[in-house]
Amino acid sequence: MNNDQLINRDLSVLWHPCTQMKDHEWLPVVPVKKGHGVWLEDFEGNRYLDAISSWWVNLFGHANPAINQALYEQMQSLEHVLLAGFSHEPAIELAERLVRITPDGLSRVFYADNGSSAVEVALKMSFHYWHNLGHNRRTRFIKLTNSYHGETLGALSVGDVELYTDTYKPLLLDTISVPSPDCFEREPGVSCEEHSRVMFQHMEQTLARYADETCAVILEPLVQCAGNMRMYHPVYLKLLRDACDRYNIHLIADEIAVGFGRTGTLFASEQGGISPDFLCLSKGLTGGYLPLSAVLTSEDIYSAFYDDYQNLRAFLHSHSYTGNPLGCSAALATLDIFEQNDVIANNHKLAAHMAAAVEELHDHPHVGDIRQTGMILAIEMVQDKAGKKAYPWQERRGLKVYQHALKNSVLLRPLGNVIYFMPPYVITPEEIELMARVAIDGIGLATSVNA
Repeated sequence: MNNDQLINRDLSVLWHPCTQMKDHEWLPVVPVKKGHGVWLEDFEGNRYLDAISSWWVNLFGHANPAINQALYEQMQSLEHVLLAGFSHEPAIELAERLVRITPDGLSRVFYADNGSSAVEVALKMSFHYWHNLGHNRRTRFIKLTNSYHGETLGALSVGDVELYTDTYKPLLLDTISVPSPDCFEREPGVSCEEHSRVMFQHMEQTLARYADETCAVILEPLVQCAGNMRMYHPVYLKLLRDACDRYNIHLIADEIAVGFGRTGTLFASEQGGISPDFLCLSKGLTGGYLPLSAVLTSEDIYSAFYDDYQNLRAFLHSHSYTGNPLGCSAALATLDIFEQNDVIANNHKLAAHMAAAVEELHDHPHVGDIRQTGMILAIEMVQDKAGKKAYPWQERRGLKVYQHALKNSVLLRPLGNVIYFMPPYVITPEEIELMARVAIDGIGLATSVNA
């Protein structure tokens, strides 16, 4: 079997996610045969450094021996059982460990299948909590502009990606938007912390106005990942936690992409010194192996649903594969790697190496910003550096970087004009150098006059 044969079979039956399929008339699909560490390999022996962790899920490399072994052992005894009225040890142990390692006050774990589903659970749980307490006017959610929380309808409603919200607007919830504290937009000479403090005034005003009809505020701590990897200062999290307490509103922290060490701490919320009312986890939870998500919440919220059956206060949300034993076992093996190795400290060294590897781009006439939070580094290509004027999206400059990278053994998947690195934590300094060199050369080609 070769690449072309797989591509022909693929295009006859598959509809790929987040893809205009007509592009594949000229942009070949890359069929992957196997993976190991940070590398993927196609059916003709070409290798690609997975610089984006296969959509931000892979933490410790492809075909990781420890996670492989954990899955093998689990599948010998139990592949799946319903979690309604039944239980199993991996689900219990994973819940215990998540409660132990997440911010204080999160004592209950509800499992779902993926990130979007976790957000749906948190939204419904928050709304239902207020309903059980008799606060029936609370039906709305506050979100940040430029945010993304998934693609099911509830998750889309609390996101702010125009490509989605414009198309599906008639189907979405009525939510309240607050300007993002995105530090790319700050004025020259203003620090990211100062900018984040100033931008919080919008949130304060919105909370004051809409508190009695709001269930919760939802945000991605520190990095708006699908929103072009825009970043903001941790002080915003602290200010928001204090304000939510004052106005008696829930805080939902969507750490689906930024959790498990991506931002330099195990959870991004730690950098603001906060505990949310709901913490949504997925992606890296299983080390990139299997779909699984978890929503952690407090004993207070759990208690609002704990009642006699006939009072109809239970939280009736379910997925067939909730708490799947294989997914839980992969997650436990992933947590073992964190416990047995100094992952966060090593990530700090890798993050510093990534920063140094792209240092030369700071003076590039078409790089408007290089921003980094832990193991997430983003480079924003712009038409005009001084004014931070974006290239027209129709020019697809990021796609040119993607194509150049594939030809040079690196998988980069830009967000519009933003090139980013979010590699597995097993990447080496030498592999970082390759990743950066290919990105730098690709940016040079994509921003050339005739690109």
